[in-house]
Amino acid sequence: MTWMRTRSSTALLAVALATLLITSGLAGPALAAGPAAGPPDATVQSTTAGSSLDSTTAVGSTATGTTASSPTSAAVQDARPDTPSTEDTVGYVEGYWYDDPLPVDNQSDAVVDEDDLDPVVYRAMARVERIRNLTFSEEVTVDVISRSEYRETNGDRFTNISSANRLEANVGYEALFMVDRETDAANATQTVYGGSVGGSYHPETDQIVIVSENPDTPELDEVTLGHELVHALQDQRYNLSRFHGTTQDEETAMSGLIEGDASRVEREYKATCGREWDCLVPRNDGSGQLPDINWGIYFSVYQPYSDGPDYVNYLRTQGNDWEAVNAAYDDPPRTTSAVIHPGSGREPANVSVPDRSSEDWRQLRTDGEVATDTIGEAGMVAMFAADAVESDRDAVIEAADLFESAENYNYNHSYTNGWAGDKLVAYTNDEADSASKPAAAAGHAGYVWRTQWESGTDTQQFVNGYLRLLENHGADAVDGRQDTYVIEDGGYSGAYYLNRTGETLTIVRAPAVDDLSNVEAGAAPEGEDTLEITDRSDTVSGFGPGAAVGAIATALLGTGYRAVADRHDQD
Repeated sequence: MTWMRTRSSTALLAVALATLLITSGLAGPALAAGPAAGPPDATVQSTTAGSSLDSTTAVGSTATGTTASSPTSAAVQDARPDTPSTEDTVGYVEGYWYDDPLPVDNQSDAVVDEDDLDPVVYRAMARVERIRNLTFSEEVTVDVISRSEYRETNGDRFTNISSANRLEANVGYEALFMVDRETDAANATQTVYGGSVGGSYHPETDQIVIVSENPDTPELDEVTLGHELVHALQDQRYNLSRFHGTTQDEETAMSGLIEGDASRVEREYKATCGREWDCLVPRNDGSGQLPDINWGIYFSVYQPYSDGPDYVNYLRTQGNDWEAVNAAYDDPPRTTSAVIHPGSGREPANVSVPDRSSEDWRQLRTDGEVATDTIGEAGMVAMFAADAVESDRDAVIEAADLFESAENYNYNHSYTNGWAGDKLVAYTNDEADSASKPAAAAGHAGYVWRTQWESGTDTQQFVNGYLRLLENHGADAVDGRQDTYVIEDGGYSGAYYLNRTGETLTIVRAPAVDDLSNVEAGAAPEGEDTLEITDRSDTVSGFGPGAAVGAIATALLGTGYRAVADRHDQD
């Protein structure tokens, strides 16, 4: 695969998002149990009610009918044909209808023997067709493996990374206050990938892998299988390998369509399991333990799964139901703002960061390109919420303001919803280049992050959030230097300068105050501060880190934590 992108100052994040985002389902900590969670002792969702869904026949390469959930669906769909075919009949695959009973439906667990796996997969494919109103053109291989096996077979993707890419990853994550000076960004990303994957689809092999928490007798989660089958369907119809963002924000935005489509189908699949279908659901171990992951990175990854289904629902209201979603693959969203605010019609501003560094500093280059990236609205929300779970410090966006429901997080915040554009550029020097570890190298490096906003009010809102972020990390204002701050100790120590000009806010970071003007000429001039937090009334009390952990743990007990990953798993 060729990555058609400008090299990113958070290249590992962008590459990881390319790995994590697209061909998977991601379900995170939620505040209420989902309908398919099931009772703790039951692993098969069963119901005595018969199915009320009829079949749709003879569809072509695009969906032109209505979805099974449409009010007019039952009236317009034909009866089952006498001679159904896998290629032309929605809801029928290789001899199995979407509502056919299978022997595994009567099991007391979700373990599927090899001889029984194909019928389960075929029926699940038929169920995906039934919801999505689109037929598969090819079979899909499915394997069920344990988490330990998955980690062993997929760990290399985070080890074969150049030192320059590791440095830019640490600088980029550090700019978002997600990865500190004690942490290798590759390892932090791997915690999200290896520790929370529930399933993945690999476009280059047309293979789905379902990851089970039971190491001895791996169990199949049929809802996860349904999500991954949507990705296989997307790949067969639209070729997922062609969806490559040039920045972190564009990559995540495209995932808003692709993951939104799969997650929308997954949610209906899950709900129908509770009403009309027998579905295999693994047992909930009831441990209630929070996953050991980097929550800031996780919040960045989760946005397409949270906002994507609503984005897809919006598209369906703008055209002929699923046909409008199909058409969107020819013109996918390019910013996360477009997914967070569907229909807003925003065009991102063209933000530039020319090199104004001294001779001892230079813009970091990887693979011959300047390391730049666009973080975007979703990434900024993740930055402000990174400490909302399992942290000993306050978060700018607290858990109470982030978690909305069982499956939706709130990515629409006053701090960030006026986003118009941004660009982050990493800078390096000889000390950073000679450091043996990327986390240490990031401490010697710097960056310039220029952000553009829709209005002056929006700019001030971001200033409010960013100054709070600095406060939460122990920053102190530097006497005699305009809008300059220092964090003396900890994983984000260094000097920070903020410069606002109209609707633009530029952030410069360097190891020390005297280095700021070497990274960006004119930074940290002498003078009085011009920036301040203008509204301190919107801070949240009574829902600190401890309460957040309690709420998340309670939710996990109700739903079980599941995250799946793996976008374009090819290099």
